[in-house]
Amino acid sequence: MPERHPAPLPYAGIRVVEFTHMVMGPTCGLLLGDLGAEVIKVEPIEGDATRRLLGSGAGFFPTFNRNKKSIALDLKKPEGVQAALRLIATADIVSENFKPGTMKKLGLDYESLKKLDPRLIYVSHKGFLPGPYDHRTALDEVVQMMGGLAYMTGRVGDPLRAGTSVNDIMGGMFGAIGAMAALRQREQTGEGCEVQSALFENNIFLVAQHMMQFAATGKPADPMPSRISAWGVYDVFTVKDGEQIFLAAVSDKQWAIFCKAFGLAEMLADPRLATNNDRVRARDWMMPMLRSHLAGFSAAELAAVFEKNELPFAPIAKPHELFDDPHLNATGGLAPVRMNDGSESKVPLMPFTLGGERLGIRQQPPLLGEHGSELLQDVGYSEADIASLRQRHVVGGD
Repeated sequence: MPERHPAPLPYAGIRVVEFTHMVMGPTCGLLLGDLGAEVIKVEPIEGDATRRLLGSGAGFFPTFNRNKKSIALDLKKPEGVQAALRLIATADIVSENFKPGTMKKLGLDYESLKKLDPRLIYVSHKGFLPGPYDHRTALDEVVQMMGGLAYMTGRVGDPLRAGTSVNDIMGGMFGAIGAMAALRQREQTGEGCEVQSALFENNIFLVAQHMMQFAATGKPADPMPSRISAWGVYDVFTVKDGEQIFLAAVSDKQWAIFCKAFGLAEMLADPRLATNNDRVRARDWMMPMLRSHLAGFSAAELAAVFEKNELPFAPIAKPHELFDDPHLNATGGLAPVRMNDGSESKVPLMPFTLGGERLGIRQQPPLLGEHGSELLQDVGYSEADIASLRQRHVVGGD
């Protein structure tokens, strides 16, 4: 058989220069980089702040900055801006997520750059799309509160943000999707354009189903902890030794299988529980019976029965436990990654395959300024020029 050569990644040959920090902007570059683009991360002299964050931000940098090169430039100095402009002149895409007006002050906004290169695609990640709110400072938590997501996640009277940076991550993903669309449009028109992605609008997309629930029923959606489930059995059960497990039976067929598996013939024959909608209406008295019946089983025993009978179930996992998840490890869903302190861990890859292959890590999260010299030489700086820029702290890093 002829040797099979892997297909080139779809965005190989595309150069991205990103002026990004934290999560939203870096996620856009992460996705494009994983898909093959050369992503150049322009950092301040002191480095992206996520290199130093503690607590819930301690893993940001290695999560969102693989498959990128790093150059550290002082954009407060004209020579730093000039170096950035030289890099941008070689780019297909510029991506940024600074406060409104920051890039314009530097002369690195879309209106300025498109005069130099009409084919440039410019991705701007902000809190809000242009409009009455665009002057506000937004965070993921801010838009979750004002966009209905915190209300839907928490209990009544206790709004609660989702347990991950959903809007930052998805906002960056939509920025990348917009860049992909702009690249295709450029093939057709020969011209680039500006792409705008925003936290608030992303959040509204996430809660659209609850908005449309009201449009369809005339009744406001209840928060998830107090909602009327669409399914008769769809809940977390506390079982033997206080363990917890999520169990579901979302169709009449699954209900019959569930009842037979656990010896619930009387409930299966009860006309009050004949259909899923009947079981939804009967949850007040049905669920205590089911909880009592299943309380003596261990979570592992229940999982085994549900898996054998192809019924939906889930252990209640904590994020750190996923490093040892057998499915993730068997399918190549986790890859070795360099942490900020130089140690090695594993990081989740993009949740899709191309031609049956996961998109891997071609380049570890970069050290600060790791590629500065080679990138500057590529755009015409001599070794003496680079040495001078370093001496004057226009260029930083290694």
